[in-house]
Amino acid sequence: MDDPYSFGQIAAANALSDIYAMGGVPKTAMNLVAFPVKDMEISVLRSIIEGGLVKMREAGVVLVGGHSIEDSELKYGLSVTGIIHPSRVLVKRNIRPGDRLVLTKPLGTGIINTAIKGGLASTESIEKAVYSMAELNKTAAEVMERYPVNACTDITGFGFLGHLAEMVIGSGRSVKVFSASAPVLPDTISLASMGLVPAGAFNNKKFRIHMMDISPEVDPVLIDVLFDPQTSGGLLISVPEAHAPGLLASLRDAGIADAAVVGEVTEGPEEKITVE
Repeated sequence: MDDPYSFGQIAAANALSDIYAMGGVPKTAMNLVAFPVKDMEISVLRSIIEGGLVKMREAGVVLVGGHSIEDSELKYGLSVTGIIHPSRVLVKRNIRPGDRLVLTKPLGTGIINTAIKGGLASTESIEKAVYSMAELNKTAAEVMERYPVNACTDITGFGFLGHLAEMVIGSGRSVKVFSASAPVLPDTISLASMGLVPAGAFNNKKFRIHMMDISPEVDPVLIDVLFDPQTSGGLLISVPEAHAPGLLASLRDAGIADAAVVGEVTEGPEEKITVE
């Protein structure tokens, strides 16, 4: 699906996500554009920027300028600045034993985008994937702020297990993943079963597989989904067990229907990820 307006929305949501993942509030942004002016109509760029502006307004962000160059390949993104009190910055590696891991968006955007390129994605899966990618993590971050969260990251190019590994490395803790509880976009499993898995998923798996202890009962296709590189994925939140039900209920009350508890933090084995 080549829709420049949606492209702009997704790119903006993706750029804003890093601020939300650290517990901050984005305030200003600058457009960064590379555009093949000799090969594309300027209306394409106009639609992209309009899509980005919609998401900036939704986030309460002010566009303060930007930079553009002529290039052979289209590129668009934002440089975002946000604010947060220094004592409230959320980092990846502060996971604590007993914490529950809450994921706020479904997985599978990389697989569905691969299927789109091959003309094999259904209308439903395309619509759900575009909606998910364009959705800001703003609401999830606002809900998260009401709870004593220990750590957070957003799920993007390294996939769910790749970004989870970043939370584990250097923490001295380990994690158990409830693979069956991971929310997944429609048709993702069937498309992955057909081999429509992006190369990035295999790269992610190769890079982090040494950290994984995967139960033989887990479908290998689901493992591919858990390594699938995401565009503008959800937040992965580490919260004390006693507060996990309240956080999950609040996220769903706020309209984040796919939010789910997908794992727990353990004492050991040290810095390993067990997938059950």
